[in-house]
Amino acid sequence: MKQKQPARVGRRLAAIVAADVAGYSRLMHNDEEATHVRLSALLTDVVVPAIGEHGGRIVKNTGDGFLAEFPSAVEAVRAAMQFQTRIKELTIAEVEDRRIGFRVGVNIGDVIVEPHDIFGDGVNIAARLESISEPGGICISSSAYDQVRGKVGVEFADLGEQNLKNIARPIRVYAVARNGPSPAAKGGSTTQSPLSAPHLSMVVLPFANIGGGPQQDYFVDGVTESLTTDLSRITDSFVIARNTAFTFKGKAIDVKRVGRELNVRYVLEGSVQRGNNRLRVSVQLIEVETGSHLWADRFDKPVADLFDMQDEIVSRLANSLNAQLVAAEARRAERTQHPDAMDLYFKGRACLNRGPTREYLDQARGFFARALELDPRIVGAMVGMATVDASVGSSFMTDDGATRFAEAEAAAVKAVSLAPNYAMAHVCLGQVLMFTYRADQAIREYENALALDRNLANAHALIGFAKYYLGRGGETETHIQEAFRLSPRDPGASRWMVWVGFAKVQLNAYPEAVAWLRRGLEANRNYSIAHFSLAAALARLGELDQARAVVHAGLALDPSFTIRRFRAMVLSHHPAYLAGRERTYEGMRLAGVPEG
Repeated sequence: MKQKQPARVGRRLAAIVAADVAGYSRLMHNDEEATHVRLSALLTDVVVPAIGEHGGRIVKNTGDGFLAEFPSAVEAVRAAMQFQTRIKELTIAEVEDRRIGFRVGVNIGDVIVEPHDIFGDGVNIAARLESISEPGGICISSSAYDQVRGKVGVEFADLGEQNLKNIARPIRVYAVARNGPSPAAKGGSTTQSPLSAPHLSMVVLPFANIGGGPQQDYFVDGVTESLTTDLSRITDSFVIARNTAFTFKGKAIDVKRVGRELNVRYVLEGSVQRGNNRLRVSVQLIEVETGSHLWADRFDKPVADLFDMQDEIVSRLANSLNAQLVAAEARRAERTQHPDAMDLYFKGRACLNRGPTREYLDQARGFFARALELDPRIVGAMVGMATVDASVGSSFMTDDGATRFAEAEAAAVKAVSLAPNYAMAHVCLGQVLMFTYRADQAIREYENALALDRNLANAHALIGFAKYYLGRGGETETHIQEAFRLSPRDPGASRWMVWVGFAKVQLNAYPEAVAWLRRGLEANRNYSIAHFSLAAALARLGELDQARAVVHAGLALDPSFTIRRFRAMVLSHHPAYLAGRERTYEGMRLAGVPEG
């Protein structure tokens, strides 16, 4: 009798992706149902589409993660990069201890294939690589690295040979560098090559308590912790967690060494000093690469309620740092021979901060467009494009404002749908709504933005501006003052002052309108409509010589401006708004603005 041959075991070479959620047990313990819902949504809306788009399949779900296989290592890494980037965008605004982050391992191996599972050393190695990855990070084996090197558009850090649990031989490991610091070496020595530090990567070192005694430590540490949390809300930022940062407390710091160790571009350090009834907070931002001090500031205030003071101090610092970091990234991009999408995005942001002239707006739009060509998923660049179009349309720089507003709204709606937790997307959508007869809806979007990021001073200012369009100019100044309280040196401060000037015109309070409009132009003269509005207000007060001189300055910025264009761009139907406009038309004629 012929002996029956054993069934052949099915095998194939595959690229394996293993992933799980960092801190899953803690997340489930804190809020089981909410964690389950958020994880299910990320898997369904982000992970599964990315894997399918790159030709892979999920072999099985593991409760807090999954196992997937691909026919190509390049596509496996691209898929992992895609869903890790998207998850970061969607969760960046969440509190750190509630944020879902995947750790990912990628390996190439010969695997045993069954209908609903795969087995073998190749799978085990992928799982062990995942276990040493940082949350949001990707670790790959040398076999995968040999296949993807130079093909996936990112740098890798060589972590050396690692002794992985239950794997007999050491495995050489590489980490995708763009997601932040390299994983800590585990189970053996490593020879680590320098990482390319991510854009907007920083650490907030524990602030020094100068002469305050141990009883002030809680306040000083609270400022450090709150600032770390608030800075992590800056879009696309990477901020080292407070647990790591606090290991440097009380130690002599070599900034360059700290930067290399944590793989960050910037270090923020500061001190808190209390004397009599005053409190002084000093901070400085340092660029790790050069050791140069990019920015320093000092906050002095009478001692009141310490918790209220902490909130105000942190809000002011976060707003100031946001602008400083954008400027620093833009300067770095200027020195880069081959700027990436994020370099171009920051250059666009820096142009926007220079003022709403047509030249700067066109330059900004060009940078944002190039960034989206390189990476269509950069939501910040979408928001930048929409902001430019809304600004051009609302600043009377074009005869085709309706088209600009329509393009801006499409981009803003897309940005909000892609990143509902991105506060600036809501601000941008609010601006479009405000300029298209929907100021009441705009206020709700600004409030949504503030719920996501309490430090958005511009959202407070825009609420005041929206009320001007609703005929409630008497309320505008209060909201602008709140914006100044949070961010007294904001890049948008010149515009805020001009908006108060518009509101004062609506109230027929021309001396106050002139004062606010002049303040705005003294802060930044690159706001053409402010010149023409100031000229109209001066003419209404009988100051015709001054008014004509201001018109001349405005036409130097925007030679195409005419009363006809201004009349054609009516942004509200409220009687108080329309009455103020009529008075402005008259003032412009008296001041010599071209009729067109």
